Amino acid sequence: MSIPNQRPTARSKPGAIPPRRNARHQPPRTQHAGLHPSSPVIDHHRPGEVGPLQVLDLLIRYHNAQHTALEKTVSHKTRQERADFLHRFFRDLKLKAGFRTVPDPRNLGDRHIRAMVAIWQREQLAPATIQTYLSFLRGLALWLGKPGFIRKPAHYGLAPEEYQRHEYAQRDKSWTAAGIDIDTLIGEVCRYDRFVGASLRLIRVMGLRRKESVMFRPHRNVVPFEATGFPPDRREADLYVLIKEGAKGGRPRYVPVNTPQRVAALEFAQAVAQGSDAHLGDPRHSLQRNLRRFDYVMARFKITEGGLGATAHGLRHEAMIDHYIGKSGGELPPIRGGCGSGSPGLDQVARKSAAELAGHHRIRASGAYLGSPPLRPRGPRDSADAGDGSPPGEHPDASGGT
Repeated sequence: MSIPNQRPTARSKPGAIPPRRNARHQPPRTQHAGLHPSSPVIDHHRPGEVGPLQVLDLLIRYHNAQHTALEKTVSHKTRQERADFLHRFFRDLKLKAGFRTVPDPRNLGDRHIRAMVAIWQREQLAPATIQTYLSFLRGLALWLGKPGFIRKPAHYGLAPEEYQRHEYAQRDKSWTAAGIDIDTLIGEVCRYDRFVGASLRLIRVMGLRRKESVMFRPHRNVVPFEATGFPPDRREADLYVLIKEGAKGGRPRYVPVNTPQRVAALEFAQAVAQGSDAHLGDPRHSLQRNLRRFDYVMARFKITEGGLGATAHGLRHEAMIDHYIGKSGGELPPIRGGCGSGSPGLDQVARKSAAELAGHHRIRASGAYLGSPPLRPRGPRDSADAGDGSPPGEHPDASGGT
């Protein structure tokens, strides 16, 4: 399986962003992506000399690989979604918002943003979708050298419930909750496509994401405990698997091979992988084709919301819930009806462990799988919520995805 090497080209070398940030609307970041305020190619064209969508294409071609906050490139999925949205946004300014012409991106104004936000409100888009769209527009503003152009959602008349994501899970998305016979279904998938089946087995016991499972190298990415760099008191197994390629945010993590189920899933993956350095995907195909194959197999076996009522990602939820139950001494998480009758400290330990297994650095992110933590009386010494410094019920930096 070939993996494209995403190294920045000479044209995408970062430069400095002009110090024109409006701190009220877009607070300074600790790191800048170093995006050029404009492309040298675009500088040769005055507004009106070339079509608006041609200008947009040049901006996308020049900037789309770059992260808008960090010195890194973004995934192919993010590039595609951002490019698709921006093309649709400018077309909809004429088709839906009623503007006579499509504006040049350099002439985009507040009235254009307000008009499209009003359409999103009428179409009742999900808060997470609106947040993503505004994030893409902030990226465009940075490309144009206007880092403070996109304001806070309230500026456009959005109520909090229209743009604030629900950080805590509102329902159990696991396969168990959907009434799926997990072992039987995964066995059927394994017989149909051993690569995809091996991925599902790893997702179930290690909580991997879809892309992480496909890019996992079951031979090379198994290391002894000593290679993890953990202190001796954190030792849970002699062998760990390194989850690095495909990890969200580029954050690697180690998962202990400490249960018979994990040992069996890893051995199956090693038997499937064709070569000591092979990824867990069909070696005849590219990463993108293997990901499409994974999605095709999910649809074929009706592992969708509209089919069996659960997705492949729901198996990751299954893993986090099982992990929490094991770490909390058998307590069910709130999403499964747990009432938090156990020790609050034990709940925090279990949530922290689940967040680490999922590859998140914040304990609060585990709520996307487990539900909201049980409320407890706050004493005079409880100046901050255990784990991440936020009082119960406040979500200062809600997680966009899990």
